[in-house]
Amino acid sequence: MKHLRAVFRFVLLLSFTFGIYGIWLILRFFIPNKLFWRQLILEWWAKGFVRIAHIDIEIIGSPPKAPFFLVSNHVGYIDIPVIRSAAKGIFVAKHEINGWLCVGRMIRNMGTIYVDRSVKRDIPRAGGEVIEGLGRGEGVIVFPEGTSTKGETVLPFNSSFLAFAAKTDIPVSYVSISYRTPNGEPPPSECICWWDDTPLLNHMLRLLSLRRFTAILNFGDETVVDADRKQLAAELRDRVKKSFIPMM
Repeated sequence: MKHLRAVFRFVLLLSFTFGIYGIWLILRFFIPNKLFWRQLILEWWAKGFVRIAHIDIEIIGSPPKAPFFLVSNHVGYIDIPVIRSAAKGIFVAKHEINGWLCVGRMIRNMGTIYVDRSVKRDIPRAGGEVIEGLGRGEGVIVFPEGTSTKGETVLPFNSSFLAFAAKTDIPVSYVSISYRTPNGEPPPSECICWWDDTPLLNHMLRLLSLRRFTAILNFGDETVVDADRKQLAAELRDRVKKSFIPMM
Protein backbone atom coordinates (compact mmCIF):
# COMPACT_ATOMS: atom_id res chain seq x y z
CA MET A 1 0.00 0.00 0.00
CA LYS A 2 2.80 2.42 0.93
CA HIS A 3 4.60 1.70 -2.33
CA LEU A 4 1.49 2.35 -4.42
CA ARG A 5 0.81 5.56 -2.50
CA ALA A 6 4.35 6.78 -3.12
CA VAL A 7 4.30 5.96 -6.85
CA PHE A 8 0.89 7.59 -7.35
CA ARG A 9 1.95 10.76 -5.55
CA PHE A 10 5.26 10.89 -7.41
CA VAL A 11 3.59 10.62 -10.83
CA LEU A 12 1.04 13.24 -9.76
CA LEU A 13 3.80 15.56 -8.52
CA LEU A 14 5.83 15.10 -11.68
CA SER A 15 2.83 15.80 -13.90
CA PHE A 16 1.85 18.83 -11.85
CA THR A 17 5.39 20.24 -11.87
CA PHE A 18 5.91 19.94 -15.63
CA GLY A 19 2.36 21.08 -16.30
CA ILE A 20 2.67 24.27 -14.30
CA TYR A 21 6.14 24.94 -15.72
CA GLY A 22 4.72 24.49 -19.20
CA ILE A 23 2.12 27.15 -18.43
CA TRP A 24 4.93 29.50 -17.41
CA LEU A 25 6.92 28.80 -20.59
CA ILE A 26 3.92 29.74 -22.72
CA LEU A 27 2.65 32.72 -20.72
CA ARG A 28 6.04 34.40 -20.32
CA PHE A 29 5.90 35.50 -23.97
CA PHE A 30 2.63 37.36 -23.44
CA ILE A 31 2.34 38.49 -19.83
CA PRO A 32 3.46 42.06 -19.01
CA ASN A 33 4.63 41.56 -15.43
CA LYS A 34 6.85 38.49 -15.59
CA LEU A 35 8.14 38.93 -12.05
CA PHE A 36 4.65 38.80 -10.56
CA TRP A 37 3.62 35.76 -12.59
CA ARG A 38 6.88 33.91 -11.93
CA GLN A 39 6.34 34.35 -8.21
CA LEU A 40 2.73 33.25 -8.57
CA ILE A 41 3.72 30.10 -10.50
CA LEU A 42 6.32 29.28 -7.83
CA GLU A 43 3.73 29.75 -5.10
CA TRP A 44 1.24 27.47 -6.89
CA TRP A 45 3.93 24.82 -7.29
CA ALA A 46 4.96 24.99 -3.62
CA LYS A 47 1.40 24.75 -2.35
CA GLY A 48 0.65 21.97 -4.82
CA PHE A 49 3.70 20.01 -3.61
CA VAL A 50 2.60 20.44 0.00
CA ARG A 51 -0.90 19.23 -0.81
CA ILE A 52 0.20 16.23 -2.89
CA ALA A 53 2.66 15.13 -0.19
CA HIS A 54 -0.01 15.63 2.51
CA ILE A 55 2.07 18.01 4.61
CA ASP A 56 0.42 19.86 7.48
CA ILE A 57 2.20 23.17 8.11
CA GLU A 58 2.28 24.82 11.52
CA ILE A 59 3.46 28.43 11.42
CA ILE A 60 4.71 30.13 14.56
CA GLY A 61 5.30 33.86 14.29
CA SER A 62 4.83 35.91 11.13
CA PRO A 63 6.60 35.24 7.83
CA PRO A 64 8.44 38.35 6.57
CA LYS A 65 6.96 40.35 3.73
CA ALA A 66 8.99 40.98 0.58
CA PRO A 67 11.54 42.34 0.13
CA PHE A 68 13.36 40.30 2.78
CA PHE A 69 16.53 38.26 3.28
CA LEU A 70 15.68 35.08 5.19
CA VAL A 71 17.98 32.36 6.57
CA SER A 72 16.93 28.88 7.68
CA ASN A 73 18.36 25.58 8.81
CA HIS A 74 18.25 22.90 6.15
CA VAL A 75 17.36 19.19 6.21
CA GLY A 76 16.55 18.51 2.55
CA TYR A 77 14.76 19.47 -0.67
CA ILE A 78 11.40 19.41 1.08
CA ASP A 79 12.35 22.63 2.90
CA ILE A 80 11.94 24.54 -0.38
CA PRO A 81 8.21 24.00 -1.04
CA VAL A 82 7.44 24.14 2.68
CA ILE A 83 9.12 27.51 3.25
CA ARG A 84 7.95 28.88 -0.11
CA SER A 85 4.34 28.07 0.72
CA ALA A 86 4.61 30.48 3.66
CA ALA A 87 7.12 33.14 2.53
CA LYS A 88 7.10 34.63 -0.97
CA GLY A 89 10.69 34.57 -2.17
CA ILE A 90 13.35 33.02 -4.39
CA PHE A 91 16.11 30.71 -3.18
CA VAL A 92 19.88 30.57 -3.16
CA ALA A 93 21.02 27.04 -4.09
CA LYS A 94 24.27 25.16 -4.57
CA HIS A 95 25.56 25.24 -8.13
CA GLU A 96 25.39 21.46 -8.57
CA ILE A 97 21.61 21.67 -8.91
CA ASN A 98 22.04 23.80 -12.04
CA GLY A 99 23.38 20.71 -13.77
CA TRP A 100 20.43 18.46 -12.94
CA LEU A 101 18.64 17.30 -16.08
CA CYS A 102 15.60 19.56 -16.79
CA VAL A 103 15.26 20.44 -13.10
CA GLY A 104 18.27 22.76 -13.10
CA ARG A 105 16.83 24.92 -15.86
CA MET A 106 13.36 24.93 -14.35
CA ILE A 107 14.66 26.08 -10.99
CA ARG A 108 16.87 28.71 -12.61
CA ASN A 109 13.91 30.10 -14.56
CA MET A 110 12.03 30.48 -11.30
CA GLY A 111 14.63 33.01 -10.15
CA THR A 112 16.95 30.73 -8.15
CA ILE A 113 20.40 32.16 -7.51
CA TYR A 114 23.13 29.53 -7.85
CA VAL A 115 26.37 29.79 -5.89
CA ASP A 116 29.54 27.70 -5.82
CA ARG A 117 30.72 28.02 -2.24
CA SER A 118 34.00 26.28 -3.10
CA VAL A 119 34.95 29.23 -5.34
CA LYS A 120 35.49 32.34 -3.22
CA ARG A 121 34.95 34.80 -6.07
CA ASP A 122 31.54 33.29 -6.80
CA ILE A 123 30.16 34.22 -3.38
CA PRO A 124 30.38 38.03 -3.96
CA ARG A 125 28.75 37.51 -7.38
CA ALA A 126 25.84 35.64 -5.81
CA GLY A 127 25.65 38.28 -3.09
CA GLY A 128 25.26 40.91 -5.80
CA GLU A 129 22.39 38.92 -7.31
CA VAL A 130 20.74 38.76 -3.90
CA ILE A 131 20.95 42.55 -3.62
CA GLU A 132 19.47 42.85 -7.12
CA GLY A 133 16.62 40.55 -6.09
CA LEU A 134 15.91 42.63 -3.02
CA GLY A 135 16.01 45.74 -5.18
CA ARG A 136 13.29 44.22 -7.39
CA GLY A 137 11.14 43.81 -4.29
CA GLU A 138 11.64 40.05 -3.95
CA GLY A 139 12.31 37.99 -0.86
CA VAL A 140 15.49 35.89 -0.90
CA ILE A 141 15.90 32.68 1.12
CA VAL A 142 19.24 31.00 1.88
CA PHE A 143 20.41 27.95 3.85
CA PRO A 144 23.71 29.11 5.40
CA GLU A 145 24.60 25.71 6.88
CA GLY A 146 25.78 24.90 3.37
CA THR A 147 24.44 21.34 3.47
CA SER A 148 21.42 19.39 4.66
CA THR A 149 21.43 17.54 7.99
CA LYS A 150 19.72 14.57 9.61
CA GLY A 151 17.87 16.82 12.03
CA GLU A 152 20.02 16.39 15.13
CA THR A 153 20.99 20.03 15.50
CA VAL A 154 21.69 23.24 13.57
CA LEU A 155 25.18 23.36 12.08
CA PRO A 156 27.30 26.54 12.24
CA PHE A 157 26.29 29.07 9.60
CA ASN A 158 28.71 29.86 6.79
CA SER A 159 29.55 33.51 7.38
CA SER A 160 31.04 34.13 3.92
CA PHE A 161 27.65 34.34 2.26
CA LEU A 162 26.45 36.81 4.88
CA ALA A 163 29.34 39.17 4.15
CA PHE A 164 27.30 41.32 1.75
CA ALA A 165 24.50 41.61 4.32
CA ALA A 166 26.98 42.70 6.99
CA LYS A 167 28.66 45.26 4.70
CA THR A 168 25.39 46.83 3.55
CA ASP A 169 23.49 46.62 6.88
CA ILE A 170 20.76 44.47 5.36
CA PRO A 171 18.36 43.26 8.07
CA VAL A 172 18.28 39.46 8.12
CA SER A 173 15.16 37.50 9.05
CA TYR A 174 15.33 33.92 10.27
CA VAL A 175 13.20 30.80 10.60
CA SER A 176 13.73 27.33 12.01
CA ILE A 177 12.17 24.36 10.26
CA SER A 178 11.41 21.01 11.88
CA TYR A 179 9.28 18.01 10.95
CA ARG A 180 7.12 15.56 12.86
CA THR A 181 5.78 12.20 11.67
CA PRO A 182 2.68 10.49 13.10
CA ASN A 183 2.76 7.48 15.38
CA GLY A 184 3.60 4.30 13.52
CA GLU A 185 5.75 6.08 10.91
CA PRO A 186 9.58 6.31 10.83
CA PRO A 187 11.17 9.40 12.43
CA PRO A 188 11.86 12.41 10.18
CA SER A 189 15.60 11.67 10.21
CA GLU A 190 14.91 8.46 8.27
CA CYS A 191 12.25 9.52 5.79
CA ILE A 192 12.21 13.33 5.50
CA CYS A 193 15.76 14.57 6.09
CA TRP A 194 17.94 13.95 3.02
CA TRP A 195 21.45 13.90 4.42
CA ASP A 196 23.07 10.64 3.25
CA ASP A 197 23.89 9.08 -0.14
CA THR A 198 20.38 7.82 -0.84
CA PRO A 199 19.49 8.62 -4.50
CA LEU A 200 16.99 11.46 -4.82
CA LEU A 201 14.29 9.29 -6.45
CA ASN A 202 14.54 6.63 -3.76
CA HIS A 203 14.32 9.24 -1.03
CA MET A 204 11.35 10.99 -2.61
CA LEU A 205 9.45 7.71 -2.84
CA ARG A 206 10.22 7.06 0.83
CA LEU A 207 8.97 10.52 1.78
CA LEU A 208 5.85 10.28 -0.38
CA SER A 209 4.97 6.91 1.15
CA LEU A 210 4.13 8.63 4.45
CA ARG A 211 0.41 9.02 5.07
CA ARG A 212 1.07 12.60 6.08
CA PHE A 213 3.51 14.57 8.22
CA THR A 214 3.87 17.97 9.83
CA ALA A 215 6.28 20.81 9.09
CA ILE A 216 6.85 23.36 11.83
CA LEU A 217 8.03 26.82 10.75
CA ASN A 218 9.07 29.11 13.58
CA PHE A 219 9.73 32.63 12.30
CA GLY A 220 11.74 35.08 14.39
CA ASP A 221 9.88 38.17 15.48
CA GLU A 222 12.71 40.59 14.65
CA THR A 223 15.55 40.97 12.18
CA VAL A 224 19.27 40.89 12.91
CA VAL A 225 21.80 43.49 11.72
CA ASP A 226 25.54 43.27 12.37
CA ALA A 227 28.50 44.74 10.50
CA ASP A 228 30.65 41.75 11.45
CA ARG A 229 29.76 38.78 9.24
CA LYS A 230 31.01 36.19 11.72
CA GLN A 231 29.04 37.70 14.57
CA LEU A 232 26.02 37.98 12.29
CA ALA A 233 26.29 34.30 11.34
CA ALA A 234 26.73 33.21 14.96
CA GLU A 235 23.78 35.30 16.19
CA LEU A 236 21.47 34.01 13.48
CA ARG A 237 22.49 30.42 14.12
CA ASP A 238 21.87 30.80 17.86
CA ARG A 239 18.40 32.21 17.26
CA VAL A 240 17.45 29.48 14.80
CA LYS A 241 18.82 26.80 17.13
CA LYS A 242 16.73 28.05 20.08
CA SER A 243 13.44 27.32 18.28
CA PHE A 244 14.67 24.26 16.40
CA ILE A 245 13.11 20.91 17.36
CA PRO A 246 15.49 17.92 16.95
CA MET A 247 14.07 15.25 14.67
CA MET A 248 15.81 12.04 15.74
